[in-house]
Formats: sequence, C-alpha cells, structure tokens
Amino acid sequence: MSEKDVDVDTGVAAGVELVLRSTRVVTPEGTRAASVAVSGGKIAAVGAYDAEVPDGARLEDFGDDVLLPGLVDTHVHVNDPGRAEWEGFWTATRAAAAGGITTLVDMPLNSLPPTTTVDNLRTKQDVARSKAHIDVGFWGGALPDNVADLKPLHDVGVFGFKCFLSPSGVEEFPELNQGQLATSMAEIAGFGGLLIVHAEDPHELDAAPHTSGPKYADYLQTRPRVSEDTAIEGLIAVAKRIGARVHVLHLSSSNAIPLIAAAKREGVRLTVETCPHYLTLTAEEVPDGASEFKCCPPIREAGNQDLLWDALADGTIDCIVTDHSPSTVELKTDDFATAWGGISGLQLSLPAVWTEARKRGHTLEDVVRWMSTRTAQLVGLDQKGAIEAGRDADFAVLAPDETFTVDPAELHHRNRVTAYAGKTLSGVVKSTWLRGERILHGGEFTEPAGRLLERNN
Repeated sequence: MSEKDVDVDTGVAAGVELVLRSTRVVTPEGTRAASVAVSGGKIAAVGAYDAEVPDGARLEDFGDDVLLPGLVDTHVHVNDPGRAEWEGFWTATRAAAAGGITTLVDMPLNSLPPTTTVDNLRTKQDVARSKAHIDVGFWGGALPDNVADLKPLHDVGVFGFKCFLSPSGVEEFPELNQGQLATSMAEIAGFGGLLIVHAEDPHELDAAPHTSGPKYADYLQTRPRVSEDTAIEGLIAVAKRIGARVHVLHLSSSNAIPLIAAAKREGVRLTVETCPHYLTLTAEEVPDGASEFKCCPPIREAGNQDLLWDALADGTIDCIVTDHSPSTVELKTDDFATAWGGISGLQLSLPAVWTEARKRGHTLEDVVRWMSTRTAQLVGLDQKGAIEAGRDADFAVLAPDETFTVDPAELHHRNRVTAYAGKTLSGVVKSTWLRGERILHGGEFTEPAGRLLERNN
C-alpha cells in the first residue's frame, strides 16, 4: 500500500469496506486501542482508535474485547477421507473456528489414503474443498518407500514432511529407521524443504515396561522421557551433519530442553513445538481409566510442565499447537495400553493455554506469538499470524476475563471426548473472522468459506 492510499490524519486507508475497532488490539508492536481497516480481505491499515470511518465502510466496535490475529494451528489430524468417523473437515474446521483458529495444517496420516503421493494429496484436497470453514493446508508424509514422491509433493505445495521414528499406530504410515531418516532428510534438504519429526526412540520404548490396564502411572512408564531425549539427540546429530531444517513435534519431555537449546546455539536449523495438554494438564490429575488423557508422548508430571513453560518463555520452545488427534468414543477404552492415543483440542486450545499462561504471568501477546505468529512463520505463511497492513484479515475476538465450564455437549468436534470436561477456563471467543468476513458469531457459523492453501500462497 502506497502513501497516497492512506489518510495521514486518520492513519486509515481510503476505500476500505470494514473497520474493526477495539480498545485492545494485539499488534506486533504491542496491545493498544486501534481501528483496523479491511479491504479486499486484507488488512489495509492499523490506525488510531478514534479514526474516522471512511464513507461506505461498516464499523464493528468490540469495546474492551480483545482483537487477536486468527490462530494458526500447524498440527491437526483431520482423518478425512478414510476415517472421517473419527473427525472430518466439516467438524474439525468448525471446532477450530469456535476456538479462534483461522488456519490449520492437516497431518498426512490417519486419513486413507495418507498424504504420501501427489495423487493422494489431490484426493484429500477434493474432499476438503467444500467442507472447510477456515483455511487449510497440508503436510506430506515421509515413508521408507516414498523418497521419490517427496520433491513432487513439495512442488505442488505441501508445507513439509512428517515422519515417525517409532510406530505411528497405523499400518499405512510406517516409521523410518536411522538410515531411512538420513536419506529422507537429505532429499528434503536438497530442495529446501522442512522435515517434521515424531521423536520417540523405538529401542527405548521396547526397553520400557510393557504394561496394560487402567492405571495412568503404569502407562506413563511405557513412554519414558528417555525415549524422547534419545530420539531428539539423534535427530539433532543427523540434522547438523546434513545441514537440514527440522522441527520436533509435540515435545513433552523437559529433559530434552538442554539438548535443544545447545543445538540452537550451535546453529542447527531446529524448531520445536509443544501442546496445550502438556502445558495445562498433569499426570498427577489423570484418573485411572480416563483414556481421554492418553496421548503419545504422554502428559507428564507437574514439575516437567513447569520446565516446558520456562522453555517457552526463553524461546527454546518456539510454538504451541494442538496435535488434535481424535477418534471414536469406542476406541477410547479404559485400558491405557489399547486405547487410541490422542487429545481433541481444537476448540479449547486458546482458552486452555490462556488460563494457564495468565496464572504464570504471561500476556495475550505471548499467547499470540506462540499460537499464531510463530506457527505462521514455521510454515512460511507470511500473510497470516499478525495484525498489520498487508496480512489476511483473519481475527478472533476474545473476552479474556470471561470464564466457562467445559461441557462436552457444546463441542463441535465429531466425537465429543475431551480431557478438559468440567474444567473452568478463562477466555471466551465471541467471534471469528476470515479474510474480513465473520464466520462465527454467537455460536452460529456461516457456510464454509475456507480456502485450500499451498506453500507460498
């Protein structure tokens, strides 16, 4: 936008269609009273709070509710097609919108087919296109036998490639051994791609106790911290040797934090995420038989959680994502050994994180950095993740001091299983906006308006 497009007295662009006003707008420069002008689905300008509304523009005044950039969740298992009874694009994107998320990136597994070839990607895109209430992008998958498919997937716009170092839980998405990891990593590094890694070491998992039954303490012993620590140490070594860009998924072990910090200081191209459930739930509170709390790697002890927050605060951990991994109710048995491992978190991630973050002295600016700005940066979505001129006009309107008690019946996930049932959380999403259009207000959704995103679009 050139200077002639802006009224220098008001700071608001001419020819806008919509102005959003709040006493608290979270911008890259801080939180302030402001008016946000929108034109053609983009933010045209961020101006003074009392700026005159241009002729023909509609004003939406949110009072003291906070205007946030829409959240960007880069770790979501939609499971559609093939296991749409577990979730699906219609329900996942509605739940996301209800939680202030305006962009998600879908994981390549748990759908049938998995996103491991261009044809499989096209199949998934065809299913998603008419069902997406928010913008949706896609990760590709790195398997032992699909190295030749990685560059073609990159060329058609996947945001990177996921692999497992231990069994994934589904037969159609096998893990990589150390040799296969190096081969895939070198291939991806060769075209400037990103490898994202489920880092648990299979040998450490095999050496851990193999127990079954309803006791969470027994399950926790089956996924020890050393399994993450060993896998991350090995991943760092390979990434350093190859010069690759890698990302550690869903970090739960605080023991790995010094390894990660040291690697970053040495210049290894490493980023790391953690999840709301690791930051807000603790092993000590999980009832026996409550497999809605089961995930891999697992929710760990309160002391471990404290160190994850410290690592977020100092930047060792880059971002927070949901790892939304739902299943049918029937798969959540009371035996932790056999129950499906995954937490459904799309709708509740923002209030869950905000509730705990404010207790620990963090601000909404911190939450936006972890859940929107840095996640957008991770996947190169320069048009997302901040309220500033030129970005997409994606917003969440949040009443940060209002509380609610989680009622599973009010969730929009297809299967309303939640580890947050009965918890009182702070932060009510009042409305969600996608490219300047309100897609959720008062619990009511518009028709799907999301777009399918490709890398660099």
